[in-house]
Amino acid sequence: MASTEAEISDNTDQPERRSLASALWLRLRVFVGRYLPQRLYARSLIIVIAPMLLLQSVIAFVFMERHWQTVTFRLSAAVTRDIAAVIDLIETYPDNDGYSEIVRIAQERMELNIDILPPDPLPAPSPKPFFSILDQALSSEIVKQINRPFWIDTVGNSNIVEIRVQLENQVLRVFARRSQAYASNTHIFLLWMVGTSLVLLAIAIAFLRNQIRPILKLAEAAESFGKGRPMPEGFEPRGAQEVRLAGRSFIQMRERIERQIEQRTAMLTGISHDLRTVLTRFRLQLALVGSKFDIGPLNQDIDDMQSMLEGYLSFARGEAAEDTGSLDMAEFLDKARKEAKLRKRKLKTELAGPGEVHVRPNAFRRLLTNLLSNAFRHGKQVEVSALHGTGMLTVTIDDDGPGIPPEKREEVFRPFVRLDEARNQDASGTGLGLAIARDIARSHGGDITLEDSPLGGLRAVVRVPA
Repeated sequence: MASTEAEISDNTDQPERRSLASALWLRLRVFVGRYLPQRLYARSLIIVIAPMLLLQSVIAFVFMERHWQTVTFRLSAAVTRDIAAVIDLIETYPDNDGYSEIVRIAQERMELNIDILPPDPLPAPSPKPFFSILDQALSSEIVKQINRPFWIDTVGNSNIVEIRVQLENQVLRVFARRSQAYASNTHIFLLWMVGTSLVLLAIAIAFLRNQIRPILKLAEAAESFGKGRPMPEGFEPRGAQEVRLAGRSFIQMRERIERQIEQRTAMLTGISHDLRTVLTRFRLQLALVGSKFDIGPLNQDIDDMQSMLEGYLSFARGEAAEDTGSLDMAEFLDKARKEAKLRKRKLKTELAGPGEVHVRPNAFRRLLTNLLSNAFRHGKQVEVSALHGTGMLTVTIDDDGPGIPPEKREEVFRPFVRLDEARNQDASGTGLGLAIARDIARSHGGDITLEDSPLGGLRAVVRVPA
């Protein structure tokens, strides 16, 4: 019974552990994503540099731990054994002609320069460096093999290490080369490792630049196409096979879209021409019978049909064939103020930033004209503000009209949609004004949104790169 309860408890804890692990993994991804560079070039460099740094760190640690430290301890042990042998000789053969033979043997056989000094006190301990493997190794070996009071000086850039050992009636001073007790060629290994890494990194950066450049060119071409601009000069698929394939696919897609737009425009232009011919005949026939009947309403219907036909054609064409150029926003706002006077509307304008914007002038002028016409039609007071800066143009149009309910603000951008219950149907047009405006804004790489206006009506916000 107890084992069954334990199994039930384990099965209950498993989902909680999985959910906890998922939460921790999600937090880790968010943390890494927040501080990880966003550009592909920087991320590619991290992919190259991170394994290299990790490998070098492991190699350096293994080298320091297994080679440098081990060799240093062995060399220090060998020097300490030689010093211990000299001490044994001094104590075994005391007062041997001033220890000249012992000094000779130490110099010729052990490569140590020794002096027998009077029994003065040892110097005060000198400050120890924060990290000195030689000091640690030599001190531990002297304690282990000699076990007498000693003083060593390993600080500084000198190639000589001084060691003093307190004997019974004298002090033994030993000068040894640093290379005898210390693996001093470590910097060569580190220099080679860092140098080769820098060379490999330079080669990797050069290759990465060549691989990233075609991707950036492809992104630039796609952005230009999204903004309705021509293909960048000299663009052609380059780079790796996958990048070239993506470039060729993009060019084919662009050609298909442009061909489809041209075919649609040509077809609708032909239809418009044919329908205009029919409407012209209607006008002539009505003019012939005008003396017998009241043809005013019929002429009005023909005018409406022609206006609708022009609207359909403009929406289908979308001004896609127009090249980009400069539009003077100050001049446009000045014309808008004149139109407001003719329509007997109050218009307040504001322009912040440079007045010259880089757009398709005719199309963008039509976009703003459609929005202003709607504002003049449904409101008595209109405010227009244009902010141009940091590569973005934001135009805000406010009116004090009836506005549009929030749930229908996306619906009105669809073609042929009219809010008949809120406006006079005779003055509502074809229902293509906002659809054409958004189509033009998106062809520039921007968009239009509708919000509540501080004036009580509708606010239209246009944001496009310029």
